[in-house]
Amino acid sequence: MVYPHALSLAGRQALVVGGTKGLGDAVVRRLHEAGAAVMAVGRTVPRETVATRVILADTTDPEAPAIVTAAVEEAGGLDILVHVAGGSSASGGGHSTIADADWDAELALNLLSAVRIDRALTPVMMRKRRGVIVHVASIQGRMPLYDGTLGYAAAKAALRTYSKGLANELAPRGIRVNTVSPGGIDGPGAHGLAHRIAAARGITEEAGIQMLMDSLGGIPDGRLAPASEIAEVIGFLTSDAAASVIGADIVVDGGTVKTI
Repeated sequence: MVYPHALSLAGRQALVVGGTKGLGDAVVRRLHEAGAAVMAVGRTVPRETVATRVILADTTDPEAPAIVTAAVEEAGGLDILVHVAGGSSASGGGHSTIADADWDAELALNLLSAVRIDRALTPVMMRKRRGVIVHVASIQGRMPLYDGTLGYAAAKAALRTYSKGLANELAPRGIRVNTVSPGGIDGPGAHGLAHRIAAARGITEEAGIQMLMDSLGGIPDGRLAPASEIAEVIGFLTSDAAASVIGADIVVDGGTVKTI
C-alpha cells in the first residue's frame, strides 16, 4: 500500500514494545506498511513477523530498558516508540481476591514498564529533536471493571495521566506523546479474560464474553474491534498528519464510553 506523504513513515526507525503478538503485531505490520523499519520487543520470538529485529525482554524486569536501549543504539536511534505491552492475569473474583502480588504485577506490566522504557529511550529520541511516543491505555481507565481487571484499570488510568504530563514536558523538545484507549479488542486478551470470568462463575466462555460486553454497558456497534483497526489509529498518530496532536487520548471503542 502506498501512503500519502503526510502518513508515510519512510526512513523512520520504530520500536513496538509488546510487538510480537495480538495488537502489538498488528501495530508492527501497520508501521512497516507505512515504510518504517520496525523492531519489536517481546518475551518470545513469533513464528513470523515483519519486524527487522525481535528484542527478547520482559519489560516488567527493571533491567529490560538497558537491553532495549542497546538494541536501539545499534539500530542508529529512534523516531517512534509505541507501548502496547499490557494485560491482566488477576483472578475474576472481585477486589478482595486481588493480592498484593497481583497489584504489583498489574502495575509493573501496565504502567511501570512504559515509565522505565520511556526514561531510557527519550534521551535517544531527543538527539533528533523529534519523535513520537504512543501509549496504549484502555477505556477501563475511564470506566473500570471490578471482575478480574480492577488492578489493570487502575494502572491504565495512571498510564493516561502519566502520558499527559510527559506530553507537556517533551513537546517543547520535539517529541509528541499521546495515548490510545481501545475498548474490547477481538483477540487473546479479551478471550483470556472471558475464560477467567467463566471459570470463576461456572459459565461458558461465550457467556463470559457476553458478560464482559454487558459489564461495559454494551457496545453500540455490537462487536469487539479487530486489532487492525486500533493499529490504524496508532499509525496515524505516529505520522506527520498528526503533527499537532499532543497529549491526547484517542478512544477507539465502538461507542462503549457514552459520557463526554
